[in-house]
Amino acid sequence: MSDSLEHVSTTSTGLAPNVSGALAYLLGPITGIVFLLMEKDSRYVRFHAAQSIGVWVAFLIVSVVLTVISGALSAIPVLGWLFALVFLFVSLGMTLVGLALWLFLMYKGYSGEEWEFPFIGRQVRSMLFKGEV
Repeated sequence: MSDSLEHVSTTSTGLAPNVSGALAYLLGPITGIVFLLMEKDSRYVRFHAAQSIGVWVAFLIVSVVLTVISGALSAIPVLGWLFALVFLFVSLGMTLVGLALWLFLMYKGYSGEEWEFPFIGRQVRSMLFKGEV
């Protein structure tokens, strides 16, 4: 299912697979795209790179939607302002969750584990490795 990191010493990027897996998350979708385009051999690195793109694009979409809803609600006097304040705290909470998620995903990439983020990881795997055993 995944590369065994014991027998793979480097990737086509010249780095160890676990280092490449962690670095794929470093700058979110930017490093995810870089590693996805550069890596030709390691399924492990390609999985983490693609998951990095998927997770951070989804996170960005949710963040934009919350910002738009908060902005629209803030136009309503008093009640809208209260809802906008709630959305502000939700957004701040998402920032903390995003930081923890970023560190967790980098750790999983470095530890040699192909941990799948719910829904996104499974979708990434099926798109990347469709037809492969």
